Amino acid sequence: MFFQHIYDKTLAQASYLIGCQKTGESIVIDAKRDVDTYLEVAKQNGLRITHIAETHIHADFLAGSRELAALTGATLYLSDEGGPDWQYAFPHTGLRHGDKITVGNLTLEVIHTPGHTPESISFLLTDKPATMAPVMLFTGDFVFVGDVGRPDLLEKAAGLTGTKDVGARQMYDSLKTFKQLPEYIQVWPGHGAGSACGKALGAVPSTTVGYEKIRNWALQYDDDQEGFVDYLLADQPEPPRYFAMMKQLNKVDRPLMVSVPVQKKLSTDELKDALGKGIALIDTRNKAAFAEGFIPGSLNIQGNNAFATWMGWFMDYSEPFMLIAEEAQIEDLTRKLMRIGLDNVYGYITDINESGIPLQKAAIVDADAVKAHLNQDDVQLVDIRNETEYRSGHIEGADHVFIGTLPDNLDKIAKDKPVIIYCQGGDRATIGYSLLVKNGFTNIMNYSGSMNDWKAKGNPVVTAENTVHA
Repeated sequence: MFFQHIYDKTLAQASYLIGCQKTGESIVIDAKRDVDTYLEVAKQNGLRITHIAETHIHADFLAGSRELAALTGATLYLSDEGGPDWQYAFPHTGLRHGDKITVGNLTLEVIHTPGHTPESISFLLTDKPATMAPVMLFTGDFVFVGDVGRPDLLEKAAGLTGTKDVGARQMYDSLKTFKQLPEYIQVWPGHGAGSACGKALGAVPSTTVGYEKIRNWALQYDDDQEGFVDYLLADQPEPPRYFAMMKQLNKVDRPLMVSVPVQKKLSTDELKDALGKGIALIDTRNKAAFAEGFIPGSLNIQGNNAFATWMGWFMDYSEPFMLIAEEAQIEDLTRKLMRIGLDNVYGYITDINESGIPLQKAAIVDADAVKAHLNQDDVQLVDIRNETEYRSGHIEGADHVFIGTLPDNLDKIAKDKPVIIYCQGGDRATIGYSLLVKNGFTNIMNYSGSMNDWKAKGNPVVTAENTVHA
């Protein structure tokens, strides 16, 4: 058997290519959209991609299953579980609980594991030349290392009211099935640490049934369904805004993108013309470089591992946008964008100094400046981290406005006095700073060191619940 774990660290998303080396057939599970990765792996190992499968309708990335099928002619195997509201709306071979997919001498048995979503399935793999006992379980967003898939995404991200409690109870029942599997079976999940599909995902790529029965919190509620439901639904991270779009695009027929697009480099005149038309400009440079000088109105979303997530929070899928990035970064950024379906790139520039546009400089402050205004009304201090982070400890007197919802809560930001914003390590603070400046706020200061710097200097934090947040 050939096995390859393919991991996109930018979305903490795992996909798999498994092949029968005797027949040359192979299957890809939960493909990302830039599918050239799988084609290359298969070619290098003498395999043909003949089968493509998904564990569920994904919310956090745009699956490349249909692109891969178009390029290879492979059969697409997708869940037909979950009822009429949870069906894929394009041609595929439907899967039900107990069905089997044969890939050469390999067999993948379908197990319906609802909870994260109603249609979720897992694949139990048997490598028959080695043993007739199953050896691997591909769980998608059902069981992670140390956690399980959250059932509240459909309600929070897609607006499907009343689904989270039902999903939590389905998850409880699905875990009973998981516990009955042999403890030696390897578990290969769809996500790792950093994914918003759970709240406590482990950093190692795989686990076993036996290990999860010992350490996974969700498998400790043997006779306490209500306690399980309460804990599962509590303190889940805010789902990025783009999740709702992914749920839609992964379910319906849509235009395919079978290669990584080549972006257009814009001239100075083209840049100025686009800015005049209101086309958004995303500055992907390091936050320190942005602070030293930026094009007015640009949004600083650094081109690091969190780039796609924050672009998904703030970009409108129907509107074009431009990038500021080094030439060598453009392909990588394009891949990150296409993985969440943000294809409307108008073009890019590489050097802001060549634009001829007068630059602004960011107002950066340190811990001493923050302390000078504590417990005074002359400055508003705003914590833009998520709810859990804020409640676990924040600077005294800080209001809370989560960065992801900041565009919808601009009325919570003072215009009649200076405002200092902070996050955990400074990356989100620079997004927030640039967003507020773009929206006309003129007296914003960025505590770039943020909570990491604040705590490193021995300053106190508070965890009181009776504070202002949006």
